[in-house]
Amino acid sequence: MKKILLLPALLLCGVFTLAQPAPDSGKPVNVIVFGAHPDDCDLGAGGIASIYASMGHKVKFVSLTNGDMGHQEIGGGELASRRLKEAKEAARRWGIQYDVLDNHDGELLPTLENRMAVIRKIREWNADMVIAPRTNDYHPDHRNTGVVVQDAAYLVIVPNILSSVPPLTKNPVFLYFRDRFQRPNPFRPDIAIDITDALAKKVDGLDAHVSQFYEWLPWTNGDLANVPKDVTERKKWLLASMERRSSVNPEIKVSLEKWYGPDKAAKIKYVEVFEICEYGKQPSTEDIRRLFPMLPKQ
Repeated sequence: MKKILLLPALLLCGVFTLAQPAPDSGKPVNVIVFGAHPDDCDLGAGGIASIYASMGHKVKFVSLTNGDMGHQEIGGGELASRRLKEAKEAARRWGIQYDVLDNHDGELLPTLENRMAVIRKIREWNADMVIAPRTNDYHPDHRNTGVVVQDAAYLVIVPNILSSVPPLTKNPVFLYFRDRFQRPNPFRPDIAIDITDALAKKVDGLDAHVSQFYEWLPWTNGDLANVPKDVTERKKWLLASMERRSSVNPEIKVSLEKWYGPDKAAKIKYVEVFEICEYGKQPSTEDIRRLFPMLPKQ
């Protein structure tokens, strides 16, 4: 009897997922990316977003807060309006879609309401792949974004949850952004994607977030005085920063060699890297190559 009851129990907790076919190679890949603030998705996945869009695939970024606290001089509705415009401009430059939810910055909680909002977004996008932050992070909004997306990971296929929106017929692959945090577990670079040729395009999108990359973040880092005033020079300054952020370390090099082979990997300078979440569909190597069509065919 215990063996008979084990499978439903595992299914209910979302630990066990049935094997499912990979997306058809001839169909567009639907990617949805969640961040806490209207620039988080851009930092973690702006490079691949621009590549997907150029290849005819579909990408949506979703910020779970409106970012109304992230500035040293302005805030509230004025800042939220500004950040929404910046997000929409970044999306325009990349050819993707961008949604910003009206939750206050610094106050995001893993509520049932936010979980349902995430389930709705994933289902409406018919997502093949979902990307979000891990749950160990310096910012509570980042951590809680990770919790909310994890809580949605299994429920997106459950028909009686949010029954007003048809459930997905397949569980998406869930991935985490790259981060620097070591405890309780360091980030694992399962999938490394070459963005060397797309880095300038990524920076072009990040450049739209003027309030963040040229004002707020430099202020928090004590670096505001070093931001160039000229719009062309400050974009070069941002590019240099993203080159450092996107560089290849020895651990990432191993992942690159797996996906590109040693010869191609040796020439890759800049990357975006992702960890496979234990929830959702557990992808095979073939699945990953179909979900990331910019990887070389083998």
